[in-house]
Amino acid sequence: MQASRREWWLADGLGGYAGGTIAQCLTRRYHGLLIAPANPPLGRFLVFVKADATLHDNERNWPLFTNCWGSGAVEPQGLVHIESFRLDGSIPVWRFAIGDLILEQCIWMEREQHTTCIAWRLANAVERPVHLGIDLLVNSRNHHADTRPYGFNSIIEGNVNRISIGRAGGPTLHFHTDDGQLFARHQWIEDFDLPRERERGLPDRDSHFCAAHMRLPLRTEWSGLVATMSTTPEAPATDSPLRCGEMLNRRRAHDAARLTAAVTLTPELHDAPCWVRQLVIAADSFPIVQPVSAKETKKELNEKEQDRQGRFGQRKESVIAGYPWFGDWTRDTMIALPGLMLTTGRYASARNILTTLAGFVDRGMVPNMFPDDGGQPQYNTVDGALWYFEAWRAYIAVSNDVAALREIYPLLQEMVSWHLRGTRHRIGVDASDGLLSAGDSGIQLTWMDAKLGDWVVTPRHGKPVEVNALWFNALMCMAEFSRLLKKDAEIFETLAKQAKVGFSRFLKPAGGLYDVLDGPEGNDDSIRPNQILAVTLHYSPLTPQAQAKVVAETGRHLFTSYGLRSLAPEHPGYRGRYEGGVWERDSAYHQGPVWSWLLPHFAMAEYRVTGDAELAQSRLAPIHDHLLDAGLGTISEIFDGEPPHSPRGAPSQAWSVACILAAWVTLERARPSAREGMAKKEESRQ
Repeated sequence: MQASRREWWLADGLGGYAGGTIAQCLTRRYHGLLIAPANPPLGRFLVFVKADATLHDNERNWPLFTNCWGSGAVEPQGLVHIESFRLDGSIPVWRFAIGDLILEQCIWMEREQHTTCIAWRLANAVERPVHLGIDLLVNSRNHHADTRPYGFNSIIEGNVNRISIGRAGGPTLHFHTDDGQLFARHQWIEDFDLPRERERGLPDRDSHFCAAHMRLPLRTEWSGLVATMSTTPEAPATDSPLRCGEMLNRRRAHDAARLTAAVTLTPELHDAPCWVRQLVIAADSFPIVQPVSAKETKKELNEKEQDRQGRFGQRKESVIAGYPWFGDWTRDTMIALPGLMLTTGRYASARNILTTLAGFVDRGMVPNMFPDDGGQPQYNTVDGALWYFEAWRAYIAVSNDVAALREIYPLLQEMVSWHLRGTRHRIGVDASDGLLSAGDSGIQLTWMDAKLGDWVVTPRHGKPVEVNALWFNALMCMAEFSRLLKKDAEIFETLAKQAKVGFSRFLKPAGGLYDVLDGPEGNDDSIRPNQILAVTLHYSPLTPQAQAKVVAETGRHLFTSYGLRSLAPEHPGYRGRYEGGVWERDSAYHQGPVWSWLLPHFAMAEYRVTGDAELAQSRLAPIHDHLLDAGLGTISEIFDGEPPHSPRGAPSQAWSVACILAAWVTLERARPSAREGMAKKEESRQ
């Protein structure tokens, strides 16, 4: 069913999310109407699963929801009543048609609250009374897990306007309604079928608890339900009335404000195609803030602020790498920051992310990730620190925030020093050629980081090509920063010259670049997409002729409509399909699947080589159709390497959205026709 394959995803800005299908059936363990972090922003728990609505008209009734069962049955089949589905900004909107009744439903999340709202209305007035009966299904499990029925004893309290469901040691969920009535229920519903989990070789059954039933009279005004873990005035614990229509308008206003802010600071977005403007809305899903508990005193906050300057700081603002299962990954955040923050005008957030991460720098390295269970950060990345330099360069270029640069400059100097003298995982500069080498047995250090037990699938130990392109770029950034601050740039210029000369070793006689130099088995001539970064980074170590050969090789062997393959098809280790169980998928992850975040890098490389902005921008056009296909309004993590390039992996990925948005704007700026149009608009304003 196409309606069960296409998904919508929402985020609350605190690490919580909601997601489901157009058919409103569950197909993943991650589907639910409120998944909230127990340890903000991570440690996420599924707390509110479904709101199964049935339309009642006198003695007749029609289920509007769909369920798939372990037996193979699909019952009821409420999806047959869906007349249309659309995204209103970030808000999924259903339109049901039954006889003369036209009913609309929408779902949204309140910003910076763990709160989901569901509202319904009649699109056409009718004389007779009609109402919805809605079963509210809940849970209390980690979003990565499945449920053991009867595994928790629920405590249900409240009245007809508000019910709270909790359990000992677990989160409490509050249901509020404006025009409806709530009634407690106590019923386990078992054997939900999860076909997307079965595809991934994971347990494919789940159970949920029906904790309440709601009766909601239908009118032409929006009314409905608020599900929240908050007791703030925005979703009150008091008995004051909640107006879903007002809350819906507030959500719409937030989306509109985000778009307006982006257009104001990035005029190219004003007349951008609808799919590009939708990416601005999608970009708002990934940034998260660290919530502050009301119990924290001013003294405690000051202590935490001081602690940020220590070895491990307090995270204030960051980026979720993707939904539904990714957490806070530093590499992804740095790569995504220009598109998510700078293109959309969120300069303050960009600075906050960069300065917050400074508190976690250790031995010249940034963490690879922050574990979902709240454990210590893991420092198994060689390129994360190098992307940090590029993120600072991009931020300074648009903000001219010299004060922030002056503050961070000593730390950046120290990071370069650590790389020169060597840091953990044998990361250090080889004095003979000025290139950066890295590699420890059993440790994955580059972005090609799949690991199964002790087996690193794509180890790339030695001198990886993109790592050394990033190293050269970081040294050039430091020279630029030094000149901007009127400091001596000579040491960084000298190091950059040495790295550039050493980088010429990557040139293959037939064209293109080696993927890794000086590895355990010598030089690796596998054709991979990592070489494209040597063309697209702000400072390239390659001559124009060498850049052209890189674009030609990646175009011939790796390019697809949705991104670059992670390995050329003619390689004996190529895996063109990303499917099967955990072992099959992880072992294929970087061995052939297409990565969408690399599509804009190819487009930008092609533009750098040819100067043809319109051709390069046309490379991004297939994403328009993709936004209507998998994760609606957003971009998938990966695609199969073989046609028809089915979307795979996480259905909503931060760097996929960010890199495509940033590249489209850059190329739009470069198009001659676009420049002429902007000039005429400026003249008309004057």
